[in-house]
Amino acid sequence: MKAIKYLLLSAILPTFSACNDFIDVPPTGVIDGELAYSQPDKMVNAAYASLGDCWYSYPFNLWPYGDLGSDDCLKGGGGTTDTGYHPMEIWSTLTSTPGELDELWYRLYCNISRCNRALTALEQYGIEKLGGATAARREAEIHFLRGHSYFKLVTMFRQVPWIDKAVFEQSTHEQIKNNEFTYQELMGKVIGEFELAFEGLPLEAEDGGGRANKVAAAAYLAKCYLTLAWGDGYEATTGTGFINAEYMNKVVEYTEIVKNSRYGYLEDFGDIFLPEYKNSKESVFAVQTSQYTDDNTRFGRANWSNTLNGCWGMWSCGWDFHKPSQNLVNAFKTQNGLPMFDSFNDTDIYPVNGIPSTQKWDPRLFHTVGMPTFPYKYEDEYIMTLDNSRTPNTYGYYTSLKEVPQRSAGETFEGSWQAFAMNDYVIRYTDVMLMRAEVLIELGRLPEAREIINDIRQRAANSIDKHIAYASEYCEISPYPSSYFASKETARECLRWERRLEMAMESSRYFDLRRWGIASTVLNAYFESEKNSVYNDTRYGQYYQDAHYTAGKNEFYPIPYNQLYYVPGLYVQNKGYN
Repeated sequence: MKAIKYLLLSAILPTFSACNDFIDVPPTGVIDGELAYSQPDKMVNAAYASLGDCWYSYPFNLWPYGDLGSDDCLKGGGGTTDTGYHPMEIWSTLTSTPGELDELWYRLYCNISRCNRALTALEQYGIEKLGGATAARREAEIHFLRGHSYFKLVTMFRQVPWIDKAVFEQSTHEQIKNNEFTYQELMGKVIGEFELAFEGLPLEAEDGGGRANKVAAAAYLAKCYLTLAWGDGYEATTGTGFINAEYMNKVVEYTEIVKNSRYGYLEDFGDIFLPEYKNSKESVFAVQTSQYTDDNTRFGRANWSNTLNGCWGMWSCGWDFHKPSQNLVNAFKTQNGLPMFDSFNDTDIYPVNGIPSTQKWDPRLFHTVGMPTFPYKYEDEYIMTLDNSRTPNTYGYYTSLKEVPQRSAGETFEGSWQAFAMNDYVIRYTDVMLMRAEVLIELGRLPEAREIINDIRQRAANSIDKHIAYASEYCEISPYPSSYFASKETARECLRWERRLEMAMESSRYFDLRRWGIASTVLNAYFESEKNSVYNDTRYGQYYQDAHYTAGKNEFYPIPYNQLYYVPGLYVQNKGYN
């Protein structure tokens, strides 16, 4: 494993410096291993810190894969060659060679390495330095963090080597194959991590914010079981015909714990995505960030995963990536307050501030998508214009709003790169409730699912006056009548629509489509329509003429070439990729 090899190398280098009596100088920037292990709480803190060791080329929130790989957004930036993410949005040219895939794999294993080291430190010094109760709690936290990184690896790459504390301590990482366990077995091992976390964590973490607790572990267990409940991820063996009712019931069991916890719906949808609400009752678990003015550092602890995603010309350095699609905007259309399931994409239209229209919209559109003529993130002094798009002929004029603060708040880091003190949600309460509703539908408990979904829609209806009063005349949203939940088929369509609108641009859309076994159908239809998008007489998205999603291949991303090359013959590639 490349990550572990480099970490071991850094520990070996100091011994070489002592071999020559003439240059016997203590090395700098190196922590003595025994000293580090003797401070288990700091080793745990280091594992938490790795959650935010992200960068635009390896964003841990997976937006280039969960969003670009879906019908929710276009890449953006300076053109199709700006970064290596273009193949992720058209699929047809995706290979194992993009450096971004390799960096993500490597960095996630760096996080796992920190977890394994922390477990070693806790085993050796935990009880002595922390006491039995605290040491046990910290061990449970580390299992949660390790499960988190492995969930991302399995979600992305399917076949990954399982590197645990024993492998780390025995330095046998170069002997561990990536097909030693099946996909189901790997997911079972991830579930095992969260079960250990669930058993050992308290209901409330002592810091009230960044540490994992029992409710977060329950939410992650629900997410894991939901993923497995639909099949193995490949379309031929995934979908309604492959549902595992036992796993579905596990989702009900664990979401019940979240439902009965202190967490809940934040009253206004817009508040969820403002930094002052970042550890609200909506946040079950999130990667923590900070302002440099708050933590007395030079740059603060910014969210570097989203550093490309600021609006062009709005920020001192906005790179204009992560651009909402016209298809997504169309999906927010309503008629009599309800989604236009069959006709939403028949015509491409968009609201224009000050111009009345008979077309109405779900209010969440104005919290999710920045559009010309409207205030940027609710502030009248910052109105978006056509100039706030970097390459409109390629990517259009929309911008993403959820991951950025209000412009008046300024950047956390100002210079050649922008960054914001915006937490990254790993799991938020509404996400968990949508998981619960999804399962209740498949188990035939349709009225319960309708109640959850209508509660979420009511929150959206209540989210107009505080932040987007300027768009009130464009908004109309109603609860689903009981007739929409008369059958699993119609209820399922309501749930999937609701999940798309609620979680739009939050990196989950592609993985939802894959879980339901409908990615190829949805995405290939999207490519056909999006390549003809027009805004203000500007046509864009034509590059989608080269896009195609191949079922049986593209469901999972390829094992990075550099990892295959590192120890030839150790790893096998996912099917369909060379």
